[in-house]
Amino acid sequence: MKKINNAIAITTIISTFIFVIAIIALTTFAPISKDVVTVDGTSTIKVEPNLITVYFTIETKGQTSVEAKDANTLIFNNLTNAITALGFAGNNLTTQSYNIYPNYYWNNGKQIQDGYIASHSLKIEFSTDKIDKLDGVLDAGINSGAGISSINFELTPEAQNDYKAQALELASKDAQAKADAIAKGFGKIRGELVSVQVSDFGYVPWNVYASAGTSSTDAVAAKESVANIQPSQQEITGRISATFRLV
Repeated sequence: MKKINNAIAITTIISTFIFVIAIIALTTFAPISKDVVTVDGTSTIKVEPNLITVYFTIETKGQTSVEAKDANTLIFNNLTNAITALGFAGNNLTTQSYNIYPNYYWNNGKQIQDGYIASHSLKIEFSTDKIDKLDGVLDAGINSGAGISSINFELTPEAQNDYKAQALELASKDAQAKADAIAKGFGKIRGELVSVQVSDFGYVPWNVYASAGTSSTDAVAAKESVANIQPSQQEITGRISATFRLV
């Protein structure tokens, strides 16, 4: 009889354990209630760019790689000297890429090498508070023999983070307002947040000049394109998707 009682006790314990596990599983993995609403929250804020970025390209040719390199270095040094003469530190002019490669062309179906090309891409960044120096920076490129590939009005990384936080906060509030309105229409109220997903943070540097060329004539065109230009307010957007319970 004692063995039977022990067996019954063990069976009861096992059954109870299985029941508890089942309850936990149902609670944990049960599908989300159908009484939920998913809404998109959007926001748009206008901001002033606080950074000017000018991209230079120095491209030189030579019969040997050394000749191409030396010619490139000469222009780079002239550009650096002109930039520092404007009051910038030498390290304000930073290298983006540097390559030396054979210069090939095709003639009667044959690939022929004609010396080497050295290509040096650089940029200089400075605050929009110093926009009066932009003309001088472009002159530095023109006079040194560098090409200007792009001019952007941008945001510093710190400003990007600040505006991103603002845009997403406003988008979150917009999502809550929409969920409140929908809930009210169904005679309910917005409950707890079930899930949220950041769909988008829209920020693109505002390009005011771009060219695929590398000659000083392109730099002249760049200077003409930004004559009397002033950075204007640009739009940054935030977008989220949020799901709330309706109670």
